Amino acid sequence: MATSQDDGHAGSHYHRIRQSIVSGQAGPGTVLIPTTLSTRYNVSRTPVREALIRLEQDGLVERATRGYIVRTRAPEEILEICEARIALESSAAQAAAIRRTELDLARLVHVHESTAATEDPAELRELNHLWHVALREAGHNTTIAELMDRLDAQLKVYDAHTAPATDLPDNLSLILEEHAGILDAVRRRDAGAARDRMIAHQSRTRDLRIGALARSGRAAP
Repeated sequence: MATSQDDGHAGSHYHRIRQSIVSGQAGPGTVLIPTTLSTRYNVSRTPVREALIRLEQDGLVERATRGYIVRTRAPEEILEICEARIALESSAAQAAAIRRTELDLARLVHVHESTAATEDPAELRELNHLWHVALREAGHNTTIAELMDRLDAQLKVYDAHTAPATDLPDNLSLILEEHAGILDAVRRRDAGAARDRMIAHQSRTRDLRIGALARSGRAAP
């Protein structure tokens, strides 16, 4: 059985289980049993239960008869997440235009240029995500950043088990163009333009997801 030192790293178990969910390793409907996880990670059940409670608060799992289950989301829920992201991320973009430092701007430019320099789909996807994270950090609003991190994770669970419409080559090119427009507004400290361009950017992404959901007729397997 695990030592007390192993049990003390409850946060590491949270991140380990969370990663297995958002990566698709533990897909929607997967049952997560505390005793099974504690045996797998060689720890007591306490830190595992704490991790699962946090994941329930994140909206990634829900209680079941046997422990917890990775949430399966209906199309309506995916749409709600997208709408929430539009509201929060447009506020983050507006705040970034007002509050960003030169260091914040340099980070945004660096990630944007790195994105433009690669053609690898997986790397593009990761860099696009990092650009949004950098933008939220430039807004210096921790609450928005934390909420966005939760929403991102909820969508990743869905994306891990579908063919994301957002991964189409034409869309990836448009994303880069839209990011450039938002970045320009942030550089010029034009808060209104940054907000409006982010709304347009996220609204288009939402519409792609709605189309994909309409074609598939489901949100998850």
